Amino acid sequence: MARDIKLGWNVEALNKAYRQGYMAGSMGMDKNRCPYRGEVIIAAWEAGWDDAGQVAAEQPSSDDLFSRIA
Repeated sequence: MARDIKLGWNVEALNKAYRQGYMAGSMGMDKNRCPYRGEVIIAAWEAGWDDAGQVAAEQPSSDDLFSRIA
């Protein structure tokens, strides 16, 4: 497993932070609510948050309940 001992992060931790950031961004959570400390892991969380925002911006908005469920 790849791990940077000095910084205390590994690939799995970065993937988890990214996924959590993506989920937070897709739910509309503020970007400043990142629960992590450390530049690298925060960057992974923010990348997920940013990607969720880009996906949301690309999708057409609709007030139709059924289109939001599907």
